[in-house]
Amino acid sequence: MAYTYLITGATSDVGTALIRRLLTQDPAGERLVLAQGCGDVEKLAPLIQEFPGKIRPFDVDLSDPYKVDTFCQLVTRGCPAPTHFIHLPALPVVNAKFKNFDEVRFEKDWEIQLHSAVKLCKAVLPAMSKAKFGRVLFIQTSYTIGCPPKFTAAYVMNKSAIGGLVKSLAVEYARFGVTVNCVAPSMMETHFLQDTPELIVKAAAEENPMGRNATPDDVVPAMAFLLSEEARFITGVTLPVTGGSAIV
Repeated sequence: MAYTYLITGATSDVGTALIRRLLTQDPAGERLVLAQGCGDVEKLAPLIQEFPGKIRPFDVDLSDPYKVDTFCQLVTRGCPAPTHFIHLPALPVVNAKFKNFDEVRFEKDWEIQLHSAVKLCKAVLPAMSKAKFGRVLFIQTSYTIGCPPKFTAAYVMNKSAIGGLVKSLAVEYARFGVTVNCVAPSMMETHFLQDTPELIVKAAAEENPMGRNATPDDVVPAMAFLLSEEARFITGVTLPVTGGSAIV
């Protein structure tokens, strides 16, 4: 079956690893990836060269609602209807006491993580519903499981809102054959940690039962499973990928 994957945040370490996995496991060449980045789509160049004709890059600032509206129109009118939607973008975590809460940054991250997700879901879910098939996947965080670490209020609030959206969409669209799920990794060593102090990164690794932090290679297989046909009866879940540091 021909699949079209709409991946926002596709230029991230997780995004590029997921694209490579999805296209490598497509010997018939029936998969197309609509890959969104923001000012960094050149990161997709090696993948575009490796998989010619299978990746369409889009440079879109998801913090701008008007640009998101235009992107939605491009996706729905100028591309094959997405069968899969994977939403990955977020601003890097900034550890800060609540008294120093940066409202401007929080609102920007809200636009990137949640508001754009709402707009894009409204754009792609009707076609999925009509086709009686669809997969929607978000990336959450182990911080929303149990007790979050201190000084992460902005990040935890946005990710918690994603969790609420997932549950709501899951129960509404299940009867149409559309599943909506999350993966929730523990701290993952990617470029996303660029603003996180090294001591915090090392401490998280030492405290993890497996003695290390997660990597994209740990998380992407779980994502691929939730996007697969085998996961057709799984919806509304948040799957921890944590090495045992957060257990449901």
